[in-house]
Amino acid sequence: MLDNPPQNRIDRRMADELSTAVDTIGSSDARAVIVRAEGPDFSFGGDIVPWPDWNQRELRSAFEHYMTTFNKFEQLPLPVIAAVHGLCAGGGFELAVRADVIIAAESARFAHPEQTLGIVTLLGGIYRVAERAGRARAAEWALTSEQVPAAVMAESGVINRVVPDEALLAEVTAFANKVAKGPTRAHAAHKALLRAWAIGGVAVADQAMFDIALPLFETEDVQGALVSAVDAFKAGRPRPVFGFEGR
Repeated sequence: MLDNPPQNRIDRRMADELSTAVDTIGSSDARAVIVRAEGPDFSFGGDIVPWPDWNQRELRSAFEHYMTTFNKFEQLPLPVIAAVHGLCAGGGFELAVRADVIIAAESARFAHPEQTLGIVTLLGGIYRVAERAGRARAAEWALTSEQVPAAVMAESGVINRVVPDEALLAEVTAFANKVAKGPTRAHAAHKALLRAWAIGGVAVADQAMFDIALPLFETEDVQGALVSAVDAFKAGRPRPVFGFEGR
């Protein structure tokens, strides 16, 4: 949770706490993660106040720490759902697009404000948005720094769905509970395949496919689900709903 309202700025403390949270989640039995924010807005982005006093070495150290932490969050081997309301800008936007699914309130707006400072999306925002919406839209939004409504982001494929403001947390929680009851190891494998595709396209994902996919057949979930499905087929019964345990 981003819990430094009203602007929920990204700074060293936030990155340290996020890194600790990711480590804790990674060693837990969690099967889904929700990232959300307190206050009227998701996040205004980076805490720019100290930046003028930092030299390039200090700037690079800070931004590399943020990038490493955000990437570690992105690579969590379980579904991550972002609940976005209010303004989601700069580093906050770059954090949100690292989630697997983004559900936004109707009033949410998304923006790359970096252009107004003469800099770029330092944590990989522009090309992650391009991966979802295409180069043309990503370039337009980064060049103009306009605040884009949630509905437009949904139409462009950057976010998954838009819900009434008052229903946001309930919708996100319901979706997280649904995927948390699914085959957690398969969710992790799908995330790994999408990362392979993002790095090298279909050819690289094809090469990685069986190294990622075949170990699933040794999991308790697949052994149970596959046998129950085959037994039902042989007996002419409908396939039963299998209770996945995430193992």
